[in-house]
Amino acid sequence: MNKLVSAATFGALLALAGCSDSSDQAAQQSQQQDDVALDSDAQKLGYSIGMTMAHNLQETVPNLELDAFKQAIDDVYAGRDPKLSEQDAEAALTQFQQQQVTQQQQQQQQAAEENQRAGEAFLADNAEQEGVQTTASGLQYKVIESGDGPQPNAEDTVQVNYEGTLLDGTVFDSSFERGEPVTFKVNEVIQGWQEALQLMHEGDEWMVYVPANLAYGPAGVGPIGPNETLSFRVQLLKVNPDTP
Repeated sequence: MNKLVSAATFGALLALAGCSDSSDQAAQQSQQQDDVALDSDAQKLGYSIGMTMAHNLQETVPNLELDAFKQAIDDVYAGRDPKLSEQDAEAALTQFQQQQVTQQQQQQQQAAEENQRAGEAFLADNAEQEGVQTTASGLQYKVIESGDGPQPNAEDTVQVNYEGTLLDGTVFDSSFERGEPVTFKVNEVIQGWQEALQLMHEGDEWMVYVPANLAYGPAGVGPIGPNETLSFRVQLLKVNPDTP
């Protein structure tokens, strides 16, 4: 997903004085670029800044007009009047940002729709699998191992081990891998977890399948995309009810 580029970012990019020309002129100047000396600390610094900024620009603005970009750098360093007013420059940057926002929103919406369809198909198939239970909310679970301890309520603190995966099998979080269980209040986690934990007994180990609306919804979070259906292996190790 493309990053937004602010006016401050473009201001910082003025340090990229060694930027190459556009592709149709690059071949003619390749020998000249090869001959640039990088002996002094100042030369190395200049090239390093240019290289870093070029990588960032290549990702953020892959179709940047390099001739215009280099002209702006030359004008600023030469003290010449800019060819665009500050107002026009700000308008160009604002337009670009708006285009980026629109593109990101479209990509987010497309991903959300695709993930929603994939999640619904998975849950429909999973509901037919042996041992899988579906609750009124659409949450699904399968008992791997049964315990005989107490059940937590929403205000209780629990200690669990867990591993979360996406539908493609990607593990996005695992206390098993970290080698340390986590402790939290039941009402502090996603809805799907709150419901599942209050159905479990201390000592239970379940597979829990959480629809997007009971997880992170259309926003997603970190490696979890919009409207992702999630699977968790959950061990309820200990219930520590709050005392008045």
